[in-house]
Amino acid sequence: MAALPILYSFRRCPFAMRARMAIMISQQPVQLREVRLADKPDEMTALMGAPTVPLLVDQGRVVEESLQVMHWALAHNDPENWLASANNPLIAQNDGPFKHDLDRYKYASRYEDGDAMAHRDGGVRHLQMLEQRLERAAFLDGTVRSFVDIALFPFVRQFRIPDKGWFDAQPLPHLHQWLSTLTDSVLFVGVMEKYPVWKDTGKAFVFPDPNA
Repeated sequence: MAALPILYSFRRCPFAMRARMAIMISQQPVQLREVRLADKPDEMTALMGAPTVPLLVDQGRVVEESLQVMHWALAHNDPENWLASANNPLIAQNDGPFKHDLDRYKYASRYEDGDAMAHRDGGVRHLQMLEQRLERAAFLDGTVRSFVDIALFPFVRQFRIPDKGWFDAQPLPHLHQWLSTLTDSVLFVGVMEKYPVWKDTGKAFVFPDPNA
């Protein structure tokens, strides 16, 4: 366990989700330490002043961005050739304008410009663009899932959470199917297993579980 790279993660964070999905598909084992975002362990804050998740430590190297963690994992093993779509411009659009709208829709009270409905409309325009892509193929870069699907999926899933009935009623049939396929996948179900908080228990876990 001690020799494995360490991954600080938070189960419900979309950035951490996509990192764990890449790690799981690569089958590159790490020591997973589940954290509580409001009470991060001292080991994290010692690495940087304001750490976020995911945070990976590999032989002294600190990898602090989720996309970088995905690249790190897939550089070890990329069985589905995900890296072929790693530079898709949809990722920057997701992490920039769509994430901006998502935060201000889901957590409007936290922002001075938190007009939830205006930001919901902005998010829908992004989803409509994804719908147009998915009309041509089952996934965003072709007929099989790839890096760009995994990078975007947790954020689209999060956009659905505030009002699932409204989201499901939107005329986005291909997007709904895409989201359902990824949500129900063995891969996603596997990365959403619950772990106790490492700071409370001192217990880390090998991830992916070699016995699963």
